[in-house]
Amino acid sequence: MIKLYKHAELGKANYGWLKANYHFSFAHYYNSNRMGFGALRVINDDWVASGRGMPPHPHKNMEIITFVRTGSVTHEDSVGNKGMTKNGEVQVMSAGSGITHSEYNRSNGPLTLYQIWIEPNEHNVKPRWDTKSFPSKVKNNGLSLLVSGYPEDKNEALFIHQEARIYGGKVAKGSRFEHPITHQAYVLASSGRFEIITNNAVTLNKGDGAEVTKTPSMEIIALEDCEILVIDTPKS
Repeated sequence: MIKLYKHAELGKANYGWLKANYHFSFAHYYNSNRMGFGALRVINDDWVASGRGMPPHPHKNMEIITFVRTGSVTHEDSVGNKGMTKNGEVQVMSAGSGITHSEYNRSNGPLTLYQIWIEPNEHNVKPRWDTKSFPSKVKNNGLSLLVSGYPEDKNEALFIHQEARIYGGKVAKGSRFEHPITHQAYVLASSGRFEIITNNAVTLNKGDGAEVTKTPSMEIIALEDCEILVIDTPKS
């Protein structure tokens, strides 16, 4: 089953330097029907002005994943990690027992990103941060594995403390492929337009999201060149 959430229907916030679209309740946006999707708690589609960002602030017991779409984000935290994640790259922070971090756009142009929060399956772990670039080549036969909590994926993807996987990448117009689902999936249209099919069919345009449940797989058809993310997480 597929349930579509159009970009225009998402929660909105405009702070001038930060423009956010909230797929689930976050900050000042509250919707009792949109409190998360199983272990997936937050998806923020953010635009950040050059030279701006979030000053040091704390987190605990959350897996925080950032997928950079354009620009770059500079990270610094209380356990000594410093680094920059550029467009087409992904960073992961396991907040664990507690960490304070800052995130800034130090580039000359706007930064756009997805920030994704997933509840961990193990609490109070040692905080950690990591970043990785993935192939930017447009594909026609599927999505790359970006993030995983499964041991067998440790050499391929960034690690998180949850039995979840995040796939993503650029897909060429006309591509058609089957994508497996272990638990349930939340699909993001980062750019372009594509169709997903299970027992029903739904078309996603840039900025849309969709829940895919009660199926072991879905078919994806690229109606345009597009960029797609699939977040496969447990129900709770």
